Amino acid sequence: MRLSLTNRMMTTNLRRTNRWLVWLALIVVVIAALTLVAAPVWIIQPFKPQTNSGLAFSYAFRRWSPLLTVTALVISLALVVWLWRGSRRWIAKLVLVILLLPAIAAAWFARQNHFEWMFNPLANSAYVKAKEASFVGEEDMVLAVEHNGDAVAYPVRLMAYHHVVEDNVGGTPIVSTY
Repeated sequence: MRLSLTNRMMTTNLRRTNRWLVWLALIVVVIAALTLVAAPVWIIQPFKPQTNSGLAFSYAFRRWSPLLTVTALVISLALVVWLWRGSRRWIAKLVLVILLLPAIAAAWFARQNHFEWMFNPLANSAYVKAKEASFVGEEDMVLAVEHNGDAVAYPVRLMAYHHVVEDNVGGTPIVSTY
């Protein structure tokens, strides 16, 4: 009788330990899914200097994130189902749902082109002649384009957010970027 009670206590403790490990695994998987989506957005910020290695890393994350976030979502869903069956308290079930939501959001966001959101062209931009450009200082860097005898310059400081300008230079539509 005493041996049976000890076995039961050990089994109960093992289940509790397993549940905590599954909760921990769920949290780690959700954080990993969010990191897969957030890292490229953090690395490529419009007002932050960008490096070749940072861009390569960001595009690699962008390329692999759709597959990896769906995998993380499936794993998260399996862990939530496993934990749900053993949860008796409503608060635990609420936390499970709350933990599943970021995994769903990461899987959705990984399929969006957030680079396009960040660097969309500046549409309907207004231009002035060089003599009238009082907002451009001597020390300002400009991106200059010359085509068919027509020349334009775009202040980099003003292009910093969009990184892209649509214009017509020398009778030809162009997209200027840096």
